[in-house]
Amino acid sequence: MDDLEINEKKTTGKVFSIGKENPPIPGCTVSKAFGGDSGITYFSLAEHTDISAEIYPYHKLLIVAEGSVEVYGNDGFRKMLRAGECIFTWTDVPVGMRTEEGSVYTEVCVEKESRMNEIIKAGEVFKLEDLVPYGGGKIVNMDVVHNDKMKLVVMAFDEGTGLSEHAAPGEAIIFALDGEAVIGYEGKDHAIRAGENFHFAKGGLHSVKATKKFKMALLLTLE
Repeated sequence: MDDLEINEKKTTGKVFSIGKENPPIPGCTVSKAFGGDSGITYFSLAEHTDISAEIYPYHKLLIVAEGSVEVYGNDGFRKMLRAGECIFTWTDVPVGMRTEEGSVYTEVCVEKESRMNEIIKAGEVFKLEDLVPYGGGKIVNMDVVHNDKMKLVVMAFDEGTGLSEHAAPGEAIIFALDGEAVIGYEGKDHAIRAGENFHFAKGGLHSVKATKKFKMALLLTLE
């Protein structure tokens, strides 16, 4: 069993924090893939580190867990992201990431052919929790991006609503964005609050019940 498998088993079926599980190493940039070749990677940048601007043939979606990171380009483009904020980068133009205080973020590679919700605009800073409203007695969801390898969905649950037990076709990460809920996983209940994460294994039976109004993002690998 390699280090990647050990690390993923460590968080499977548990409430955890991407930021706390991936602390920066002084003077280093660290990356760890999630879900095989899904294009999902955790990045940990120590303070005063820089991933120099390079041209990529795909978009990048960055979801910041801790600290702050500046996304920049060679044409004077500068956007500062803090914990809870996201950005969707352009393709075929130089893009770099740097931080003064250190940062932990999730990077999702989004191929040009992916189906991206039109509400998302490249180069703009946004929060996933702001994409969907609460609805009285309802669950409101939005597909943010979808391709052959992954899918990102944002959901808003009114208090008392939920999803009955089901299984995912691949590994998945929940990002709790607002409020509180209970995640049922393989017969055990786990309370989760805004700022926390949960990791489903492929085929893991799970459910969601909002104990208060609750928003979450679900990042699902497709196999």
